[in-house]
Amino acid sequence: MTRTLRATAFLGVITLALAGCGGVGGGGDEKGGTATSGALSTMGFGFSDEIATTRIDAFKRDHPDVELKVTEGAFDEQQFLSAVASGNPPDLVYMDRKLIGTYAKRGSIQPLTDCVKKQDIDLDQYRPAARAQVTLDDTVYGIPEFSTVRVVYLNEGLLKQAGMTVDEVNLADWAGLPALNAKLATVSGGRLSRIGIDPKIPEFLPMWAKANGVDMLSADGRTAHLDDPKVVEALTTGVNLIQQQGGWGKFKSFRDTFDFFGAQNPLSKKQIVAWPMEEWFLNQAAKNSPDVELVVKPFTDRQGKPLTQSGGQAWVITKGAKNPDAACAFVKQMTATDTWMAAAKARVDARKAAGQPFTGLYTANAEADKKIFEELYQPTGNKRFDDAVATIRSVQDVAFALPASPAAAEFDKAYYDAVNRVLAGQQQPAQALQRAQQEATAALDKAAK
Repeated sequence: MTRTLRATAFLGVITLALAGCGGVGGGGDEKGGTATSGALSTMGFGFSDEIATTRIDAFKRDHPDVELKVTEGAFDEQQFLSAVASGNPPDLVYMDRKLIGTYAKRGSIQPLTDCVKKQDIDLDQYRPAARAQVTLDDTVYGIPEFSTVRVVYLNEGLLKQAGMTVDEVNLADWAGLPALNAKLATVSGGRLSRIGIDPKIPEFLPMWAKANGVDMLSADGRTAHLDDPKVVEALTTGVNLIQQQGGWGKFKSFRDTFDFFGAQNPLSKKQIVAWPMEEWFLNQAAKNSPDVELVVKPFTDRQGKPLTQSGGQAWVITKGAKNPDAACAFVKQMTATDTWMAAAKARVDARKAAGQPFTGLYTANAEADKKIFEELYQPTGNKRFDDAVATIRSVQDVAFALPASPAAAEFDKAYYDAVNRVLAGQQQPAQALQRAQQEATAALDKAAK
C-alpha cells in the first residue's frame, strides 16, 4: 500500500467531525422528524478528533433514546460483505464515495430515496461532484461528508536554492517537466535524497488524464477509456518523472519514509519540492510546521485552467439494517449545516487553545462551508497559509470526481494494476493500459448484466 493510500485511510479516520444541530434528526422533535429509538451501529468511523466527537455528541443529545454503537476503525470490505451476507450488518457504514456504485449494484446498501424524503434532506446543499459520486442511475445511495480536493504544494525555500521562483514551476507544461524535475530533484550515485516532482501515480492518474482532456470513465460510470492515447500520454509523463529520480523502487522507498502528520514532515525536512496532494496537508503543515516556506497553487490542465479532483467519504445504510429510521436521522444530522458549524467551532477553539491557526474545514456541504468561512474563519496572519486557504476554496467549485459506477472497485483495480506494472518495468504504458481496458470493460459489462 502506498504512503498516499495509507494517508487516505488515516484521513478517513482523522477527519471525522461531530457537532450540534438540535432537532434535525428524529426524537419526535418540533420540526417533524420521525421518532427514533433502539440500537444503532456503525462501521468505518472513529473518534479521532473534536470534529468527530462534537457531531456524535450532538446526535446523542438530540436522540437520547437511540443506543449508538460506533465500531472504530477504517472501512474493511471483507468484514462489511461478510456482515451483509450473514444477515447481521451494521446499520451504517462510512466508506469512500467511489465505492458506493459497486455496493449499490450488488444490493449491499439501500437506496436513500425514502430517507431523503422522510427526513427532508436537502440534496442541493451538497457539492455537485460529491452528490454525483453517491448517485447511481439517478438514485441516491449515500450522504457525502468531507470534500477532499487536490492542490499543488511547493517548497519555496528549495526553489530559491535552485535559483527559481514559484511562477517558474508550471506543471501544465508537460514538455518542460523533465528539465524542471532534473533541476529540482537531488539524485547522487543512484541515491534519491530529494524529490523534485512527485506525480502521485497511480492515485492521481485520473487527474493527470483529465488535465490532458480525457475522462478515464464515462459520465454514466459504464464505459472505460483507459486505452485512450491521452491517458497513455498522462501515464508516460508521470512514469518518466519517477524513472528520472532513480526508478520506482528507490523513489517509493524514499517517499515511504515521509511523515505527513508530524513536525518532521517532508516539507520541513526539505525532502520534496513540488507535488500535488489533498488539501488536508495544509492543516497539518499549519499545525506542525508553521514557519515553512510553503506556497499552494491550483493544479491545472494543459491550458493552465484550474482543475482538481474531489474525493471523500459518505454514509450509507446497509441492506438488512435493523434501524433504518435512526440511521437516516443520523446521516442527516452528521452532515447538516448547523452540525458542521458546531464542529468547526470546536476546532477553532481547540486550535486557539493550542496557539495554532485554523485553516478551515472543507465539507461536501457547500452551505456549511460558506457559513464556516463567513462566521468562524479568521485569517491566520501568515500570508502563506491565508493564500493557501483562498486557493483551496477557489478550486472546490471546479472539482470533478470519478462517477459512480457499478464496477468502481474493479475499475480502480484495473488501472492501479496497470500503473504498477509499468512502474515495475513489466510493461510499457500503452500495453498495460490496453490490458487494463479489457479488464475494466469485462467488469463493467458483467455489472451491467
